Amino acid sequence: MKTLKEYKAECMKDPEFAKAYEEMQPEFKIIRALIDARTLSNLTQKELSERTGIAQTEISRIENGSRNPSIKLLQRLADGMGMVLNISFTPKKIGI
Repeated sequence: MKTLKEYKAECMKDPEFAKAYEEMQPEFKIIRALIDARTLSNLTQKELSERTGIAQTEISRIENGSRNPSIKLLQRLADGMGMVLNISFTPKKIGI
């Protein structure tokens, strides 16, 4: 049986898959950053909901990728965790 890493490497050989995967990376990074920040803050989704007034179900949808949050919503979540929201633009890596 293949590992997830091996399976991904095999799939990435398909240019169409690789393109779609790369296009999803910004969304995945936002989701990962939110989950990591909430975990670092030792907060459950319910506790973050209580601090922000954002429904727990809404936080869950953001974290599972079924909803794309606005910057305003991300700012409310950051405030609820006592954190600063940072957004940056970096040059693309060419040839990778």
